[in-house]
Amino acid sequence: MPIIPNSNNNSSNNQTKVPQKQELQFNKSAPIYTFADLILSENTMDELKTIVSAQKNWKKVFIDWGLGTVMKERKNLFVNLYGSSGTGKSMSAHAIAAALDKKLICVNYADIESKYVGETSKNLSRLFNDPSNKDDIIFFDEADALLSKRVTDMSSATDVSVNQTRSVLLTLLNSYEGMVIFATNFISNYDSAFMRRIHYHIRFELPNEELREKLWKHYIPSQMPVEADIHKMAKDYTGLSGSDISTAVMKAALNAAKNDANIVSDKDLKFAIESIIASKKANTGLAKQVITKSEIVDEKDVPQSIREKTNKTEVSIK
Repeated sequence: MPIIPNSNNNSSNNQTKVPQKQELQFNKSAPIYTFADLILSENTMDELKTIVSAQKNWKKVFIDWGLGTVMKERKNLFVNLYGSSGTGKSMSAHAIAAALDKKLICVNYADIESKYVGETSKNLSRLFNDPSNKDDIIFFDEADALLSKRVTDMSSATDVSVNQTRSVLLTLLNSYEGMVIFATNFISNYDSAFMRRIHYHIRFELPNEELREKLWKHYIPSQMPVEADIHKMAKDYTGLSGSDISTAVMKAALNAAKNDANIVSDKDLKFAIESIIASKKANTGLAKQVITKSEIVDEKDVPQSIREKTNKTEVSIK
């Protein structure tokens, strides 16, 4: 007896559905920090304000003063903020945008990377070629993942794709007429071709004792009851970043509230600080049995082999 096919099991229903590529959308947002929110060294703050001045005075210098006649390719402004993590690089990008009354298009490598070969380059092209983006600031956080050195010994399709992405980005930067800010903890990973195209490189360092005290006072609200010697903490605990200090205040306050305390004590703050120190050491592979003051390891003091191990991205770059 012949088998009659089930009309509900036609070939179209049995076909494997192929996932559709979705075009990446880049969101614009108003900056959430201003220069008033930054606690940085006088030199770093001055360099940031120079960036704002450079953008505001572009027409005066390149058009009115004629510099554009001999530097015809300079129709853009590229800025690189580099240094230890938690030192205010991302906040500074927001502050620059606020001072220029511009919106930010915040992008990281994970946003633009695609599992489809060649699609990452297309994502970059859409970002830079959209005319509506030129009045805003493109901000690449953790930019070393994108600006890293090109592969010289290509042995796989991934290596070819990485180099293609770098080449496309270089071409896009050459023709772009807007402002781009990059931020990284690992400037040594940048390809020299990108270094040459970036007009300003601003280094962010860990705060000194004076700035640490200002940061403690900034992140402890006036209405928060605190019983601690802030001056002594700023002196004793070196190597803390602004991000570390803000996290310590939050952890100490939450710990005090958990214990139904009426104040945030010196003990609460010290416990929070030392837990941060311990985690930083564990992250660099240099954890010790005993945690003491002034033992936080700055990134520049960590052995190169360890830095490289903790800085690997999803794409292997030789």
